[in-house]
Amino acid sequence: MHNAMSNQARSEHRQFQRKEHADDKIQLKAVNDLLDERDQEIKAFASKAAAEIKEHGTILTETKTILDGLVKDGLGLQDRLQEIEQKMARRFSANDPVDVKSIGEELSDSDDFQSLQTRGRGIARIGRKAVTNITSATTGTGGVGVAIQPTRMPGIITESERQFTIRDLIMPGRTSSNSVEYVRESGFQNMAAPQAGEGAAKAQSDLSFELKDTPVRTIAHWFRASKQVLSDIPLLQSYINGRAIYGLKYKEEEQILAGDGTGQNLLGLIPQATAFNEALRKAGDTKIDTLRRAILQVRVAEYRASAIALNPVDWADIELTKDANGSYIWVNVQEGGVQRLWKLPVVDSNAVPEGEFLVGAMNIAAQVFDREEAAVEVSTEDGDNFRTNMVTIRAEERLALAVYRPESFVHGEFEATP
Repeated sequence: MHNAMSNQARSEHRQFQRKEHADDKIQLKAVNDLLDERDQEIKAFASKAAAEIKEHGTILTETKTILDGLVKDGLGLQDRLQEIEQKMARRFSANDPVDVKSIGEELSDSDDFQSLQTRGRGIARIGRKAVTNITSATTGTGGVGVAIQPTRMPGIITESERQFTIRDLIMPGRTSSNSVEYVRESGFQNMAAPQAGEGAAKAQSDLSFELKDTPVRTIAHWFRASKQVLSDIPLLQSYINGRAIYGLKYKEEEQILAGDGTGQNLLGLIPQATAFNEALRKAGDTKIDTLRRAILQVRVAEYRASAIALNPVDWADIELTKDANGSYIWVNVQEGGVQRLWKLPVVDSNAVPEGEFLVGAMNIAAQVFDREEAAVEVSTEDGDNFRTNMVTIRAEERLALAVYRPESFVHGEFEATP
């Protein structure tokens, strides 16, 4: 009787598990259908994003918001799919058999129990393996670590990014050629004077000019990725595009400030600037004093400085300057202040070497000409890309920098030159 009831119980248990398995399969198909639908939506918006990048240089805010939402929903569905698959695997795992016997069934089926029933006396024993501790280990008895899934955060964590500000201080321009030419006055001998008298010869002055040119230079870099990963993770393509443009702007700021003009480098503002006149220094000058004297040097050259460029370390030193009583002279530390010094805006950039400064009439004495604005292109026609299912992602821009009046820029060091 006991065995018959046990067999019936096992049969009912198997039927119950088959029903649960059927329910799991229905849920699995529903989630897969939703994933397929979401993938199609993501691909459509990824194509739209690629077109916007090509046309505008970036993804429009509305498209990016929708795409990020679709990707987030897709990740949630992936988690749900994984949960169902793991539940099915646990239910029908070889390590968790459906027909496992209970302790009572094992006892009744043992030889000792059968002999006891025959003789009517004796002892029946059943051996049971000691239960071990359940841990997060991935191997050994009791180790369930392989069943623990990490939490995957959506998106990609980026590194810190520099804020680009130098170009915003300079006049913008465009060119359709590979170089920019301009005529610059190179000399003016002003002999203007009152006429000696009626009929007397008037004074003669002299002017001289020179033709200058600045070549258009190319700043570029590229990445390589598989078609599969870009198709499977649309967010990755927009991320790479964003980093590609950032890389161009990073190098562009360095070139505008400090390009040495050799090879294919731009000739930047600092190499063309006039050196700070050391004779202007006074004993006990602070960094604030030195900058005011640099502004004076620009003014004496008949220009008016429009901005100051410093390294963040030097700007912090200026803000931390204290008076004899230990009070900050620059700002209220609880509220901060506008980055201005001697009525001029201050730009702090790591592109400016620490311990140096640049002061100048940046709004009128220099100009950046764009030949080709920063753009990202994707191609399979590069090397063996077609055969290996790879794509090349290239970002580049072409520009020229003209410095019309080097004497309107003053570059120097805060520490006096020996």
